[in-house]
Amino acid sequence: MLALSDSWVWDFWTADDGTDYHLFFLYASKALHDPDARHYRASIGHAVSSDLVRWRRIEDALVHGDAPAFDDVATWTGSVIQHPDGTWFMFYTGLTLGPYGNVQSVGYATSQDLITWDKQGQVAAADARWYEKASQVGWNDEAFRDPWVMADPDGNGWHMLVTARAAAGNLDDRGVVGHCWSPDLRTWQVMEPLSEPGQGFGQLEVMQTAIVDGQPLLLFSCLTGETSAVRKTDGGLGGTWVARADRVIGPYDLADAQLVSGPELYVGKLVQTRDGLWLYLAFTNDQPDGGFGGTIIDPVPARLADGRLVVERTRISRWWAVVGDWRPWDH
Repeated sequence: MLALSDSWVWDFWTADDGTDYHLFFLYASKALHDPDARHYRASIGHAVSSDLVRWRRIEDALVHGDAPAFDDVATWTGSVIQHPDGTWFMFYTGLTLGPYGNVQSVGYATSQDLITWDKQGQVAAADARWYEKASQVGWNDEAFRDPWVMADPDGNGWHMLVTARAAAGNLDDRGVVGHCWSPDLRTWQVMEPLSEPGQGFGQLEVMQTAIVDGQPLLLFSCLTGETSAVRKTDGGLGGTWVARADRVIGPYDLADAQLVSGPELYVGKLVQTRDGLWLYLAFTNDQPDGGFGGTIIDPVPARLADGRLVVERTRISRWWAVVGDWRPWDH
């Protein structure tokens, strides 16, 4: 488990250099007192582990830029991928403030050792042809964040999935899988989304793709407050969701997405060990006393059963996880 005595920890992403697992995570000081204030004070921390359980914190990866810059308020969630030439690329969310509220866009940094990172600048922002802009009334920000980057399975460049909102539709139901494409990881073209709005989500946070036993999966997170009125009427809590797809690069049908874990554990992600096992990680979010957790759990075994992702029952600190057969978390 990763727990910092002086800071809250939340969204995270991982990389494997063949010897160590690297955990990059958002954190902010508990001196803020209010955990809801953490988002505008976020930096990207870094820890390493040989087993995904015992983490050793090392120097931070990135901090926000100096104004004026696309990341002059905070650096938010991203992902790491290695170029064939050996260079590591970290794509991350930059936050700045505009006349209509906060504006999110994507930039990247590079590293030769996963330790020292050099910012390279902004590469993608919401395109009004397909995506909602901050000037449109009804949402609290211009969402274009949480980049997840993967190689095209047919060798046709690279794809970036982004938390975004469609330019039209019911305001509470515009969440889509934003999409960008690159031939080289350095230059990016914003593309139309890989899902349709109107499938029950105001936003799809911190997306990840994985192929488990041959089944392409899309994981994303959306709390109850950001689901659509129709999905709220259907009952159930928000949390981390999974949708099946025919191809790992989409398109994605989200209407039948199923809950993997509830709001107690958020931003669930799959990590594959070097021996091929799948593990599930998440951060502690809503606590029984109404407070915020702010730690990252020990990994939980995960597997595919009858075409469905099962996160096995296990004791995690105070938490009991029951996610077999797509059920919400049971306490």
